[in-house]
Amino acid sequence: MDNHTIFRFIRPGLQTTIQDKGRSGYQHLGVPQGGVLDKHAAKIANWLVGNNEHNPVLEIPLAGPSIEITGKCQIALTGADLSATIDGKAIKMYRSIKVKSGSVLSFGKLISGCRTYLSIGGIWDIKPWLSSFSASASNIEKMTPGSLMNKGHFLKVKINKFIPKRKFPKSERPVFKSSLSIRVLGGPEYKEFPSAFIRTFFNQSYQLTKQFNRMGCRLTGKTEGYRETREIISSAAIPGTIQITNSGQPIILMNDAPTTGGYPRIANVISKDSDKLAQLKTGDKIKFILVALEDIWKT
Repeated sequence: MDNHTIFRFIRPGLQTTIQDKGRSGYQHLGVPQGGVLDKHAAKIANWLVGNNEHNPVLEIPLAGPSIEITGKCQIALTGADLSATIDGKAIKMYRSIKVKSGSVLSFGKLISGCRTYLSIGGIWDIKPWLSSFSASASNIEKMTPGSLMNKGHFLKVKINKFIPKRKFPKSERPVFKSSLSIRVLGGPEYKEFPSAFIRTFFNQSYQLTKQFNRMGCRLTGKTEGYRETREIISSAAIPGTIQITNSGQPIILMNDAPTTGGYPRIANVISKDSDKLAQLKTGDKIKFILVALEDIWKT
């Protein structure tokens, strides 16, 4: 008996992609890490349907898709609240949901956060590239065909046996705020920046601009005390690296960013705070807090 379920995308959403843990070990070849931006949300989504924590999920930013589901399945939604419905009826997040064949899953108004994660209990019928199912930033259609959802796209999943209903405690769910403090470590060129600019950098709140995607986010704020540092050779960069442009404004590199860059690196977001960046959106504010490496292990 064929227990596959088909997900047909009536509407694809803004940029709905398949993501998993990403591609570790290929950065020296110029391949970005990729993978889910909010790792905690994706992990919980997979747990809710009984999947391995590194199973692929759909990452859905800001404006979600409309999906016709042929075959029964068990799903869960975590992360941003995008007013999800099944056949027009609102469904709750952070719990496993049984879906009957012929249902239509849709998303509406953004309530909080930026990215929703949709898990489906089962084995996804997709092909990996370099040990990952994640959409490739460099050439999605060539490297990872089928990982970017388009209108009319079909996703096939071999459904697992349903597990008893699970629910993630409300007290442990994140609350998405429009103003955050983000902890950072000093970057490779930190000591080369003028002390006046370093004070400016840590004493103000930066605002996210419209230039924010899976590759990086540009911030805007004061530039008092800034002067260009020496021109540096293109050097290694990782997700969370904060570069300072020639105008004195920061760019935070995200998972799909190039593996090298030529702007000086003033700081790097600690991994424990990286999930917070995934749920910010244009207009939200960030204040950077400098921490010492030994202090991170105490939190």
